[in-house]
Amino acid sequence: MHPGGCDASILLDVAQSEKTAGPNLSVGGYEVIDAIKTQLEQACPGVVSCADILALAARDAVSYQFKASLWQVETGRRDGTVSLASNTNTLPSPFAGFAGLLQSFQNRGLNLTDLVALSGAHTIGVASCSSVTPRLFNGNATSVDPLLDSAYAKTLMSSCPSSSASGTVNLDGGTALKFDSGYYTRVLNKQGTLASDAALAQNAAAAQMVQDLTNPIKFYAAFSMSMKKMGRVEVLTGTNGQIRKQCRQVNSS
Repeated sequence: MHPGGCDASILLDVAQSEKTAGPNLSVGGYEVIDAIKTQLEQACPGVVSCADILALAARDAVSYQFKASLWQVETGRRDGTVSLASNTNTLPSPFAGFAGLLQSFQNRGLNLTDLVALSGAHTIGVASCSSVTPRLFNGNATSVDPLLDSAYAKTLMSSCPSSSASGTVNLDGGTALKFDSGYYTRVLNKQGTLASDAALAQNAAAAQMVQDLTNPIKFYAAFSMSMKKMGRVEVLTGTNGQIRKQCRQVNSS
């Protein structure tokens, strides 16, 4: 997710680019996007943006297990030409409390429902240990966040054994390879991996939504709607931006 909007700036390989920033160090799969782009450029050069490829690939990755598309992707985005690690400071922090998270979403025209639904993306994927260790350690001493289940804290410590551990940990401590609603059940059981996951249970309205989304049918519907909404945030269209020939670099001409 780009701090400004969906313009594929995370794909650019330039000095101090977004992909080098802390929040994005656990992102992978760039070579998959390259392979898709190569085939598209052969079939219809200069037509499909890297931003649209990302939006479609995200939908397909989530939908694959269902053998049907979970939502329709609106296309027509163009690609950005700037990628700055410093811009990622505006992304929601893994350490944020509820008020900070909600404000971060509202700044982009997204609401409480979107915050809770899109947090469900943490049903898959990984986080860097550095996003988790402040909940486990204070310097070299063990200091477990009271909002974290003690047994789950031990599981996290086995992946991130010190405050300076460099590995990754699954965002969903149960079914990490399955796109399901188990994430919400774990949040209610103090088994959210990030402090920002735990924060959802600290607000009455959000906690009620978390409870509702433990129902998989409700989760898939809410997630689909919010992904579509997020896909409209500050998109480049018309003559803004460009259609990159290669996703890792801006067009030279």
